[in-house]
Formats: sequence, structure tokens, C-alpha cells
Amino acid sequence: MKQESYELFKSADIDTIKEVIGTELEKRNEQEFWGQKVVPFSEAILSILIPLRDANALFDPEGVSVNELTPELFFRWSDFVSLKSLAFTIQKLNAESKTDIDLDILSDYLGSYNVNLNDELLDFPISSYNLHQGVSNVIKSLL
Repeated sequence: MKQESYELFKSADIDTIKEVIGTELEKRNEQEFWGQKVVPFSEAILSILIPLRDANALFDPEGVSVNELTPELFFRWSDFVSLKSLAFTIQKLNAESKTDIDLDILSDYLGSYNVNLNDELLDFPISSYNLHQGVSNVIKSLL
């Protein structure tokens, strides 16, 4: 992982991080398919993690408080099962008035991959999981 990536996740806004990822993707000349997936996926994750970072309320997929947003934490949340769990966790925290995080970007993204956001126990297609493993791997290669 590049040192610049740590600084980026530590303090940059969503647009800056998306721009860096998009620029790196262009430099690598990845197939257009990946280009259409990587930035929206990154934005969906960051739309939650950046506000949590800024509120000093970050936590990992196990619910343990974390002090800093790092690329490793980003990748832990990039697991599609974890990302679905994050959406439900934030819904609950918002309902309990413990946070006021906007779920629109993440909800729209997950909904586009047939994730039911009304019933946490309903599964999503395994093809969505497999696709996102590939997207996550492309992002790892960029940072």
C-alpha cells in the first residue's frame, strides 16, 4: 500500500479520494467494465466511512471502535457482506439518534445489486458477492 493512500484516507474528502482512484484506474488502462464499477463502489463505501471518520465514530466490521480511516479499514468494509451489514448498522444507529449519516448513496448502490434493505436476513445473489470481490481487488491494486 502506498504511503499516499494512508494520507488520503486519513484526511481527504470523498471527491478527492474518488478522483485519485479514477486517475489511477485510467493510468492502469483497466478494462472499461472495471472503470464502471470501481468508482461507484468506492463512493458507496466512502459515503459512510468519511462522515464516520469526521465524527470520530469509525468502527470496524466487528463493531470495534477505530481511530483512523485507513486503506485496510476501507478494504475490510469492501467485503460485500460487510457492506450490507454496514448499511443496516447505520440504519439502526440513525434510528437511535446516535448518528445522522446519509444512507442514500449506499442504499442506492446496494439496491442496484438486489440487496434487500428492509430485511437483513434476506440474502443477495452470489454473483454480486463475486463481482465485488473482483472490484475490491482492482481497487487494492490501485492504492
